[in-house]
Amino acid sequence: MLFNCLSEDLFKPLASPSRAFNAALLLHLHARIFGDTAEPLRKSDVLAAIGDFAADYAASEIADDDATPADPADPAERRSVVYRRLFDAGWLVERRERYVPVVEFDPEARLLVEELARLNRGETRSYGGAVLDVLGSLESAIANPAERSEALVNAAKSARAFLSHLRSLAGAMRKSEERILREADHGAAFRLYFEEFVARHLVSDYRTLHTRLNPFRFRSGIVREAGRALRDSLTLRSLAEAGLREGRAPTMEASERAVRADLAEILSIFEGLDRHLDVVADIVARLERRIAAALRTLDHRDSDRIERTAAALRAVASADDDLAGLPAPQISLLRPPIGEPHCYAPRLRRPPIESEPLPEFELDPAIEAFIAAKDAFRLRVAVTPERMVDFIEAQIGRGRAIRGSQIRIADVDDFVVFQRLREIDVLFDGSLRRRYRLSRVDGRVANGWLDCPDFLVERAGTGAC
Repeated sequence: MLFNCLSEDLFKPLASPSRAFNAALLLHLHARIFGDTAEPLRKSDVLAAIGDFAADYAASEIADDDATPADPADPAERRSVVYRRLFDAGWLVERRERYVPVVEFDPEARLLVEELARLNRGETRSYGGAVLDVLGSLESAIANPAERSEALVNAAKSARAFLSHLRSLAGAMRKSEERILREADHGAAFRLYFEEFVARHLVSDYRTLHTRLNPFRFRSGIVREAGRALRDSLTLRSLAEAGLREGRAPTMEASERAVRADLAEILSIFEGLDRHLDVVADIVARLERRIAAALRTLDHRDSDRIERTAAALRAVASADDDLAGLPAPQISLLRPPIGEPHCYAPRLRRPPIESEPLPEFELDPAIEAFIAAKDAFRLRVAVTPERMVDFIEAQIGRGRAIRGSQIRIADVDDFVVFQRLREIDVLFDGSLRRRYRLSRVDGRVANGWLDCPDFLVERAGTGAC
């Protein structure tokens, strides 16, 4: 089903010689250009954004074998080639709105680029939030099953994401282990061990599982809530009725089976986490033993160092309290070890937690005025059926029809309605089609506000009011 929805050439830019540039451009378009707007963008704006982004790259980084700019120094040629590359591959779709070409991401391709952006940000490496999502969603669904049944579906999704991350953690550790063991140079092997294995996995992920604030502290609560819900027939029925009412299942029996399956899956995942943790622990222990063995083989015995240490100990034993007479090299051997003290220190008593009241925030009057101004602006530029009818009736008067070139525009409010007149037959789900007819006529409308082909608006019948 994946390749039935996506374009056949979708992955072509990500497998070409310029794949690094194409991937960076897709993430840039998703986050910066299309990220802040829900509407399609004009094609000219998208081309300008591509041109600005490509200006920081050399021509060799942008060009492909099958799409090379004729003149690499021409910015217009470069951005056109890059735009056509993404358009032909299926990442971007182009259409027209009111005779203006607009561009947006393909719906299925947008889902894929969102996953790529999430991987690029590293969100899949943190699963503490996933465990909290499971617990919070599960408690919300059980506390209010009639209205929050969707939270159970979200809890099951978060549980699967958490399990997937644990599996990926073990796989990533195995991959790092293989790279370290294949390295013939001990220095490069130690560098891989500390920079990739320890810093990337052991500290950021595996170490989190053994801290006092690790996500597993919520494990017992998740198991308890899921088991209690599975044993409570009233909760199961309420969740099933809500699922049936909200359209997630065709029958009551199917809805109840889905609820039981989600709860059983959550319970199974968090009850069987020990197996996955044991796998991760085995990888860590095995690699630590190999690194320790390698260090022992490199640590050759130094007879001179042993003799110097023995001489220093004999000198300390035979000297008085004043060590000023010891040779300098022997005094240097008596320095304390570098690092934190190794002596046992009793555990300090924890101080009491001080409570601090939450501050009261007052909304700035300037922000309130700004919000009110935005609401007023949206109301002013919104075109409603009533506003459209009032404008047409005021322009037609006692006549039956009027051409677009005969309509006089007095201000911006009139222009907001006038620019939508050419869509009156499809506007508002065609509700004004029974009242007015729109037809194309020869000539053009050029009134200083808009330049477009002329049209005729006439009343649909004598009975129209």
